Amino acid sequence: AKEKDPRVIEHAPNAYMPMLQTAEFVAKKYGISREAQDRYSLMSQQRTAAAQAAGRFDAEIVPFTTTMGVVDKLSKEVSLREVTLDRDEGNRPETTLEGLMSLKPVIEGGVVTAGNASQLSDGASACVLMERSLAERRGLAPLGIYRGMSVAGCAPEEMGIGPIYAIPKLLKQHGLKVDDIGLWELNEAFACQVLYCRDHLGIDPDKYNVDGGGISIGHPYGMTGARVVGHALIEGKRRGVKYVVATMCVGGGMGAAALFEVA
Repeated sequence: AKEKDPRVIEHAPNAYMPMLQTAEFVAKKYGISREAQDRYSLMSQQRTAAAQAAGRFDAEIVPFTTTMGVVDKLSKEVSLREVTLDRDEGNRPETTLEGLMSLKPVIEGGVVTAGNASQLSDGASACVLMERSLAERRGLAPLGIYRGMSVAGCAPEEMGIGPIYAIPKLLKQHGLKVDDIGLWELNEAFACQVLYCRDHLGIDPDKYNVDGGGISIGHPYGMTGARVVGHALIEGKRRGVKYVVATMCVGGGMGAAALFEVA
């Protein structure tokens, strides 16, 4: 932040800690090794590659055609050509564990790299929330039913684990247990925090970010929440589950989690 509010600093000295440093803090405090983070990141890349090949993202992406500028490396001349974007471009299906482990950490002596953190991406997403009666009058088939949301605070320096506080609060509100949720989408801000949240809560890895996430798809700020909700509902219906949860950490020290029933 360019300007830091002294009143905030007084009550929470680490409130303005950069996200990268919070990830390093979580990895060190909870013993999340570099290798564990890289192995998770590899799995994320592989899951997204498999999902794209199988067309599991097709129902949630609207292709659009645009004009792209292409720069000739030798002449530097720019030519224009028409392209159609019909899939997210962040996935690296050729990723290997060796390649990930060879990357230098962003902070010397640290464990967070460009390979085990979410990508800075451009993207847009939209979803429509309305009363069931209105959807019926308009002849619209809902993807799911919004059952509720929970937000919880945590220490700013470990903001990445915010979901471990928001999720139990959400489940208690609805009389549910972790095992009652058929599919989980927890935004992959950093591999260290998604690993810790998953294992701390005892979530089945086979129900967790099943088609990859922020590490392999990308994390455009402001749209990721809508993206993971849509994907959870579409994939949840394909798998025949009843409940899905979309959750993420929040910079500054919070976690948010929302419960949906698949229609």
